[in-house]
Amino acid sequence: MTSDDLNACAGLVRRGDPDRFLAAMAAPPAARDVLFPLYAFNVEVSRAPWVTQEPAIAEMRLQWWRDALDEIARGDTPRRHEVVTPLSGVLDDPACAVLDRLILARRWDIYRDPFADADAFDTFLDETAGGLMWVAARALGAPDTAEAAIRDIGHAQGLAAWFRAIPALEAAGRVPLVDGRAAAVADLARQGLERLARGRRAQPALPRDARAALLPAWKAGPVLRAVLRDPGRVQGGAAELSGAGARLRLIWAAARGRV
Repeated sequence: MTSDDLNACAGLVRRGDPDRFLAAMAAPPAARDVLFPLYAFNVEVSRAPWVTQEPAIAEMRLQWWRDALDEIARGDTPRRHEVVTPLSGVLDDPACAVLDRLILARRWDIYRDPFADADAFDTFLDETAGGLMWVAARALGAPDTAEAAIRDIGHAQGLAAWFRAIPALEAAGRVPLVDGRAAAVADLARQGLERLARGRRAQPALPRDARAALLPAWKAGPVLRAVLRDPGRVQGGAAELSGAGARLRLIWAAARGRV
């Protein structure tokens, strides 16, 4: 990995995913070599369905990333690319398989169909936010026994981010929730908090470096609690923390090594 590649990845994340950029910058410097390529990959895959109105072209863009992962998994020299090249130094075969499922989950963004049911929505969050957090933590030394707990934290982080994105998703013609009634939204927030609490119990046993992968969840607790108290915040676009409060919470989480 060259410094130019790492800087390019960091720039992509800064522009496309400010929360994960701040989380990566709060991580130990060595961890950023892992986190920035992974988060840049996620930015590229997440935006692929949105840069065109043609589903076939969006499918081709996602397939390009699946092919790149396949090259890495086979041990071939991967295609030269500012994200793929550094990513190849981070991933192994099992990690590629997890990220391949992330890409497949992102096909939901191409079309306007709602999620089939609550299980389909949960699977989407687990394969996207949960899978990304697990790959990052594993690359930083988390043991396989911690996968369920790390995915729980990732799921909660993904749900909190989803709540914040709902007004934009609806404006784009998507149906982001299986059930948008206030009681159902509050129940989702409650489930997210339960998963977050379950995942947090495993944090002390994780290697310090691996805990850096959990930092993107620094907003999850406050956002989910706010939605639980007032589900209407989601539709009103108010499921967000203040800038100063969010930064202080991130600094505290990074200092403690816990979200």
